[in-house]
Amino acid sequence: MKSAKEKTNRSPETENQTAGEKDSKTIEESKIQEDLEESEDPQKPQDEEKALGPNDVTCDSCIDRPCRAKKSCLTCLVSYCEAHLRPHLENVKFQSHRLVEPLRDIERRTCETHRCALELFCCADARCVCQECVTEEHRGHNAVPIAEARRKIERELQDKQTDMVKTVTAAENAINKLQVNTVNIEASVKEVRGVIEEQFNILMAAVEQAKKEVSEILEVEERQALRQAEGIRVHLEQRCTELKKTQSQVEKITKNKNDIDFLQEYSQWKKEAADVSLPGVYIGLMDRLQSFSRVITRSTKEMCDHLLTSYTNKLKDTCKNDNVGIKTTVYAIIAAKKNMSIPNPETRDDFLKYVTPLTFDADTAHQYLRLTEERKKVTNTTPWQQSYPELPERFEHFKQVLTVESFYLGRHYFEVDMRGEGTHVGLTYKSIDRKRSESNSCITGNNFSWCVQWNGRSFSAWHSDVETPLSGPKATRIGVYVDYSGGVLAFYDVENGMALIHKYQAEFLEPLYPAVWLPKKECVLLLEPGAGSEPEPGSSLTTTSPVPSPK
Repeated sequence: MKSAKEKTNRSPETENQTAGEKDSKTIEESKIQEDLEESEDPQKPQDEEKALGPNDVTCDSCIDRPCRAKKSCLTCLVSYCEAHLRPHLENVKFQSHRLVEPLRDIERRTCETHRCALELFCCADARCVCQECVTEEHRGHNAVPIAEARRKIERELQDKQTDMVKTVTAAENAINKLQVNTVNIEASVKEVRGVIEEQFNILMAAVEQAKKEVSEILEVEERQALRQAEGIRVHLEQRCTELKKTQSQVEKITKNKNDIDFLQEYSQWKKEAADVSLPGVYIGLMDRLQSFSRVITRSTKEMCDHLLTSYTNKLKDTCKNDNVGIKTTVYAIIAAKKNMSIPNPETRDDFLKYVTPLTFDADTAHQYLRLTEERKKVTNTTPWQQSYPELPERFEHFKQVLTVESFYLGRHYFEVDMRGEGTHVGLTYKSIDRKRSESNSCITGNNFSWCVQWNGRSFSAWHSDVETPLSGPKATRIGVYVDYSGGVLAFYDVENGMALIHKYQAEFLEPLYPAVWLPKKECVLLLEPGAGSEPEPGSSLTTTSPVPSPK
């Protein structure tokens, strides 16, 4: 009676929907049954079955001889051939199972939680989901069909590829221009050297010492110009290689014909991909070395009685003027929509927008420095040496190490965990000397290195072999911020509300490499903020209070 009453109380719409579902299922089962009957038709040759191809899905129930699967069951997560599919068609217990066309890697195409087909892509969580997921843990999220998600991401990757091709082309053009600049630098220096030779031939033995000092000044200018061009070229080549590698990964993803694999590989790549963006640059050459010739000619006439001081003092003053000398000029090409005043970062979240993952360069590490944790941690192991090969890049006297990555143009940020007394952290040029024991081979003793030191009680800033004592509380996690174009290098106390420890204002000529000097048995751990690095409860690592920002 109850069943009859329920049947009587059903609305016409419900009865039509139920009838439609039954008809749809009946049609599907009939189609499968017809396929099986056709395959069993004695009029059709069974012994001429085509050989299995590399893309064919095999039956999971065939043990002795693999057969081609006819259907896959999303309930059983198994693919069946014609013979093993029969229970699903004839046994009432299997009528609720969902049969689909043969699927390869059926487990990956099915939701692990609900055992349903992955038919949607959750844009919020960047993962494939089933219909049940949308009503539960992904409720309210924007979920689109798999095919639509793929089309959208393919368009995004195509745009990304186009941008990368343009960037790589611009970088390669810049590298070629740098190589031309190197020839021009050498030619210009050679011309000035000729003037020097001509003028000094006029003098007697008394001018030999002055001639030597003037030549040394010019050679320093030449070496600096060549080192600058070489440093920029090495940086651009490295970034080019990274961009090409990323481009190759993107091409590999786009070639994946499997929608699920494609989306999952894309999601994994999106999480791990580092920022390899590179602004377009214009390479020029500012060659005004003719001022050298004029100074030399004038001084020869006027300063014969003061040879030992005249040339050197005047040329040193000349080198300090930006209107003379020779150096490569680089201008960042910024899109019109970005050519606006960008505010200085104030909170830690602001700084993290410019974060750059770093790894230590094992080829530069001193023999007493051990690199661990995927080359993100360096430890002074004195007196135990590491089995590093002898390389020109390796520091021989000072226990220092550089990172593989470098900073050039734009803004950059990274954090280090400093432990132990005497730890130095800073930035330097790639051209820093690696073998000598003089102070200019250390990141504290030259004019192209900037660093801070923790001595166990307080911080000190070091530049050009000059120490500047700093006041402030003890800090272990230090944030380092670089605004290359603005000439700003600042160190912040991350654990104390991003308090400013020290700020340098300088003109950077070459790409900057993060550097560490460990004179004692200490270690420094490079962190990757925002990627698993969480602050302790009660700490102020995620503070949003304003802090002094570089002007």
